[in-house]
Amino acid sequence: ALLGEIYTAIAEEVRLRGGHEVLAPVVDLARDPRWGRTEECLGEDPYHVSRLAVAEIIAYQGGTKVEKIAPKHVIATLKHFGIHGASEGGLNVAPNFADERTAREVYFKSFEACVKQAGALGLMPCYNEWSGLPAHSNQWLLTDLLRKEWGFKGLIVSDYNAIQDLETLHKIAPNAESTAIWALNAGVDLETPNRYGYHLLTDLVKKGQVAQHLVDSAVVRVLTAKFRLGLFENPYTDPNEAKRVIGCEANRKLAYRAATEAMVLLKNEGNILPLQKGKYKKIAIIGPNADRCILGGYSSTPKQTISPLQALKNKMGNDVELIYAEGVRLTDKGNWFSDSKDIKVTTHAENAARIQEAVQKCQNADIILYFGGANEAIFREGWANDHLGDLTDIDLFGDQNELILALKKVNKPMVGFVFSGPPLACKTLDDNTLALVQCWFLGQETGDAVADLILGNVAPSGKLPITIPRSVGHLPAYYSYKPSARRGYAFEEVKPLYPFGHGLTYTTFKYGVPTIGQTQIKQNENVWVSVSVTNTGERTGTEVVQLYIRDVVSSVTRPVKELKNFRKITLKAGERQLVTFVITPEQLSFYNRALKQVVEAGTFEVMIGTSSETVQKVSFNVVD
Repeated sequence: ALLGEIYTAIAEEVRLRGGHEVLAPVVDLARDPRWGRTEECLGEDPYHVSRLAVAEIIAYQGGTKVEKIAPKHVIATLKHFGIHGASEGGLNVAPNFADERTAREVYFKSFEACVKQAGALGLMPCYNEWSGLPAHSNQWLLTDLLRKEWGFKGLIVSDYNAIQDLETLHKIAPNAESTAIWALNAGVDLETPNRYGYHLLTDLVKKGQVAQHLVDSAVVRVLTAKFRLGLFENPYTDPNEAKRVIGCEANRKLAYRAATEAMVLLKNEGNILPLQKGKYKKIAIIGPNADRCILGGYSSTPKQTISPLQALKNKMGNDVELIYAEGVRLTDKGNWFSDSKDIKVTTHAENAARIQEAVQKCQNADIILYFGGANEAIFREGWANDHLGDLTDIDLFGDQNELILALKKVNKPMVGFVFSGPPLACKTLDDNTLALVQCWFLGQETGDAVADLILGNVAPSGKLPITIPRSVGHLPAYYSYKPSARRGYAFEEVKPLYPFGHGLTYTTFKYGVPTIGQTQIKQNENVWVSVSVTNTGERTGTEVVQLYIRDVVSSVTRPVKELKNFRKITLKAGERQLVTFVITPEQLSFYNRALKQVVEAGTFEVMIGTSSETVQKVSFNVVD
């Protein structure tokens, strides 16, 4: 519901600026956090991503499977089809080696939902190759599967310079003419952002190397998109209305709400958060992200931004002394758009004095709030050899761990806030803090959202949409692994630092024992499962009840658990609610040895709980 509000507002702002198609949502599954584009994704799980992406598309386009786009809405573009978020080595545009069954059951699943359930009208193929074929040349992917099997009716636009890449990167085309032939035959309708091959199509048709009906079909789809948007009847926008709406107070409040709900409270020993009013007279605000408002990649500059330090000063006034030190600097300059040569990583020698200053300033503090993580110049889209953004490590960047260990010696209670696109393996910070909050990149209202969480004006309600690994050596770390995986490492814990679905709040919840409607059903029948959830704390709180399923024995290997539903509920102190889920045959199905989607007879485990690891089980049987 919140995503619906957010992207309805975004659609209106885009349309008022004169935009008509957004290159979003990113539906890729983020399964290797070394990949710099992880920050653009919705998570690691296909069901979860599909639910969020479908809501986003409906908001963008103004409804489900719309034929005509209303004046305050835009065309949504699914990206990047087929497998972009799990490339070899976590490197942008590198190959993916998943088989067709895995592709259909995992990586294609959210795209299929967006096409069939939301009616997305745009799609962008990925840069990557799959099964030896770059997506922009893969006719089976873009025509046979997407258009013929799934029924996609919209416009396929190329990723930027991806048609050119068929020649220059993938080496399957000897010249520009061949790139155009490959891409058009595969089903790409529009070349972006500049012409490389498609301006040659007229001559290629005359030479008999391209079928004219393919060009006609692409032209029809481009024109159809324009007719859907009403561009021929109403091609202009109103600049005065744009100035009134873009960045308006209502949208700012929505950005604030999104930021407050996005943060994930990972741990909270001794209920140190929220800070008890009047308990701390001197608060040390330390870290490279304390006085920054990080917007993330592909961002322009909004009308207003605020950092955590600025917001805490505003909200605490003169009652509390705030002591600030940067502690370490991650990069000296540069941003998401800068080329690699223009971003200088701050050296240890340069940070030594900052660490010493921070330690000295914390001597008389009552508590330390540490704001670290990464910034938009570190993890980002690596779109070229001179603009890289994928990393070999996912620990805290730079000299942060040294700073944290130095602060620990001051012997003050410490709370950590991690700002990052991907999940970071911040074990040193986790080991040395009483509370830890994963903040992500929260946008223009970062400061007020974080400050209000610290002060208890809002309670955290986010859950992890992606697993936080213990180290880069623990990758892959996604929760829905196969039975033969995660056997264990010598001398090291195999479990993640924090699991998918985890997230605390400022109250506690107790789950009852799940009950199942029937212990035996047929392959085409539904079954319901219920669980009672009670708020056992002293304040109102929000919980996300999660349902996972496992096919215990099957003809092909299946994951140890898969998310199949979730429900967000808000309960007052002492309140109890019965949450019921209906399990459908589609949720029990998979692709068998013949690549046919089936529900097999056998035992299924249903797991309900507060995260992918904290669940209670109940079973039922499916019979022929």
